[in-house]
Amino acid sequence: MGEGPAPVIPGHGWVQRRRLASGPSAALKLASGCDRRCAFCAIPAFRGSFVSRPPAEVLSEAQWLAAQGVTELVLVSENSTSYGKDLGDLRLLERLLPQLAAIEGIARVRVAYLQPAELRPGLLEVIAATDGVAPYFDLSFQHSSPGLLRRMRRFGGTDDFLALIERARALAPTAGFRTNVILGFPGETEDDVAELERFLVEGRLDAVGVFGYSDEEGTEAMGLPGKLDQAEIDARVRRVTDLVEELTAQRAEDRLGERVQVLLTEDLSADEGHGDGGRGLWAGHAAHQDPEADGTTTVAGVPDGAVAGQVVAAEVVGTEGVDLVATALVPAVRT
Repeated sequence: MGEGPAPVIPGHGWVQRRRLASGPSAALKLASGCDRRCAFCAIPAFRGSFVSRPPAEVLSEAQWLAAQGVTELVLVSENSTSYGKDLGDLRLLERLLPQLAAIEGIARVRVAYLQPAELRPGLLEVIAATDGVAPYFDLSFQHSSPGLLRRMRRFGGTDDFLALIERARALAPTAGFRTNVILGFPGETEDDVAELERFLVEGRLDAVGVFGYSDEEGTEAMGLPGKLDQAEIDARVRRVTDLVEELTAQRAEDRLGERVQVLLTEDLSADEGHGDGGRGLWAGHAAHQDPEADGTTTVAGVPDGAVAGQVVAAEVVGTEGVDLVATALVPAVRT
């Protein structure tokens, strides 16, 4: 697909953009930089303070992407919950999301990288309940032990995080949740790891990235006491990774019988021999699945004439680890 003309950004002249990847999903940058000072993170040092893109600029680029055939926008930044604070309006994202979802050709808008401590009730409600916005919460928990989080210069803990997830599920019972966690931060104890495991078991998340701590040049954590041996960090990563694999597979099984909206990405009919009768097999991802980071959904019985980027309603009939297997219920419902 050609890149088309560059979008006109009001007040900024012509801004050239070239899509580096094809497919119906595309990242759309909301902001750059970060004002938080997490002890383990060097991003503020090399990317600077948080700077939001003006809403008109974001909307203009979204319209351009839609004209290139993109049907799913993934909003990205170092901290999407901070969007608008430097423009004097912390509710900007709450108003921007419905505008993005209303752009002709856009079937789904997804927000990536939310800070739990900054997820305001109004933003949570917009993400959970706005037509065209994926009820998907990519929450940067990093850990759940309150004491260790304070050493990380972060807030919250297991009970706070579980309450946040419960509020989101009360509004959108089938919402998706993903996070990343760090094992082996200086001073982490066995009790801290057990507390994180409690959170993961009770939280029933769809996707979890597990990482071992390593020093980042110029961060506060480099100078903290209580450094763990690499062998111990690696052992904790393996332990929690094994738990996460089991839990996320169970969470996928919880979705058996659930109706999902699947954005189609690849026609598998020719490869799998399911193209007879004008009905086929497609790969795609449901609303709770990020197109790059999470599992996938394979849909059988997709009507003839479907194309990548369309959304079909389907019922989950099986699982393969975190991946879902579904059967189409109706023709494509939104393009």
